[in-house]
Amino acid sequence: MKQVVVWFDGSCPLCRREIEFMRQLDKAEAIEFVDVIATEADCPLDKGLLLARFHALEGEHLYSGAAAFAAMWRAIPVLRPIGVAAKNTYVLAALEWLYVAFLRIRPSLQKLASRFE
Repeated sequence: MKQVVVWFDGSCPLCRREIEFMRQLDKAEAIEFVDVIATEADCPLDKGLLLARFHALEGEHLYSGAAAFAAMWRAIPVLRPIGVAAKNTYVLAALEWLYVAFLRIRPSLQKLASRFE
């Protein structure tokens, strides 16, 4: 059984690149990466919600946004210190602020990234 399950937007060139990088770092294969677009499997939330924000399941806890990234990072030894630091309320709040800012520019970045595929 995987330590963390991550749902990602397989139609997003940015997401695909990031998930590929995370797969390379996940040498212990502790993370199950689920492409929301390609899967027929049951999802814990509506697919629209899973596509709107990053989600991860760590143990019994379903996380969204920066907290989901932190859960994923905790499963990868080289990134674990950042994931553990994100358990701090202030660190997580700062990461969430950055994540929300990223979501505002994500469509433009997706268009740019798709030109290089």
